[in-house]
Amino acid sequence: MSQSPVKPQTEIFSRGYDPQRSEGAAVPPVFRTSTFLFKNAEEGKRAFEIAYGLSPMKAGESPALIYTRVNNPNSEILEDKARSWDQAEDAALFGSGMGAISSTCLAFLRPGDTLLFADPVYGGTEYLFRHMLPLFGIKTRPFPAGGTQAELEALVAGDPTVKAIYLESPANPTIVLSDIAAARAVADRHATPDRKILVMVDNTFMGPIFCSPLKLGADLVIYSATKFFGGHSDLVAGFTMGSKALMGQVKVFRTILGSIADPDTAWLIHRSLATLQVRMEKQQENAQKLVDFLLTHPAVQDLSYPGLPQMGERQLELWKKQCTGTGSIITFKVKGGEAEAFRVLNAIRHMKLAVSLGGVESLIQHPSSMTHSDMTPAEKLHAGITENMIRVSVGLEDVDDLIADLSLALDQAQVSEPAFDCCGCGGDRGI
Repeated sequence: MSQSPVKPQTEIFSRGYDPQRSEGAAVPPVFRTSTFLFKNAEEGKRAFEIAYGLSPMKAGESPALIYTRVNNPNSEILEDKARSWDQAEDAALFGSGMGAISSTCLAFLRPGDTLLFADPVYGGTEYLFRHMLPLFGIKTRPFPAGGTQAELEALVAGDPTVKAIYLESPANPTIVLSDIAAARAVADRHATPDRKILVMVDNTFMGPIFCSPLKLGADLVIYSATKFFGGHSDLVAGFTMGSKALMGQVKVFRTILGSIADPDTAWLIHRSLATLQVRMEKQQENAQKLVDFLLTHPAVQDLSYPGLPQMGERQLELWKKQCTGTGSIITFKVKGGEAEAFRVLNAIRHMKLAVSLGGVESLIQHPSSMTHSDMTPAEKLHAGITENMIRVSVGLEDVDDLIADLSLALDQAQVSEPAFDCCGCGGDRGI
């Protein structure tokens, strides 16, 4: 009788770590060391051949430990475990999500190449694409998140400089899903023997539990591990995952750019892996109840959340095709503008007014003036980011308390500001 495949939630407890190599320690110790000793000169030579991409690894070969900027037991153990959910061949840990995004882009894009990216994306990613990559001669072109295959086809056809399609699905902060399979089809149709068009997907909002971009055709999946992987708002890190061939190129750039995470950060994320799935599932459960409430509140003008019919038929179909859950990130618009949104934010008691997401505590923020504040008014309009928009990352508090908290804040948002009383008459001068 054959055994059924072990699920990732079980696999992460045994994969990637041999306790007998660390005095039988049940969990990996923190390897706080900058450098590692070689057994002989030949081993040292081979280690550097692999690290600098001078020679590919042979079957059954693994890279030797050299220097913590290159690799470290904590990062390697974590990479081996974290890739379980995505079933990626290889993974690379970075010192931040932006470290993962920038290093990955620089590994594959050259002056004269074009990167197409779904708009909107995370504010840091947007700044990198619009303002920094062009400094190196890399052209970037935004297209609306959730666009059709025909729309993407029109952008790629006739432009031999397109080398990558970058998706963030769901988009930050509009929660619009992008069609990963469509991007794959377009990339394959226009690829040539001399030009492979890569599909990169930032899966931070839904992954790795509720979406698996590599299974949908993505070449590379990217995460801000600060978010759900870390899960406790106490670290900053990132991941890129994909095939061994592609990740070998990414790791060379990581080595030279020095963008790997430190051993303590790797250890902290390793600590969080065991609860990643149960945290995300409970956060999703809380978010769904909060969505049900928001749909009924008169102060809410619009609500964006994966799987909602209100997102439109195409978005609903994409969600059914690409996702196994709805996640815990909600974006809604209050009736009014920035003033009304700020009243909500200033009245919150249990949610924390802060950027970021995916932690055990609920976080609430104003994208237009915070995470996406560097965008011009025209860019915000194109991306669908408005002044009355609020983003919530739902945590693990009692959901009834969260609902009561948000209900009170929304009620206050619709209360008009008192008129300025210039003379103490209460606004009534008898005239």
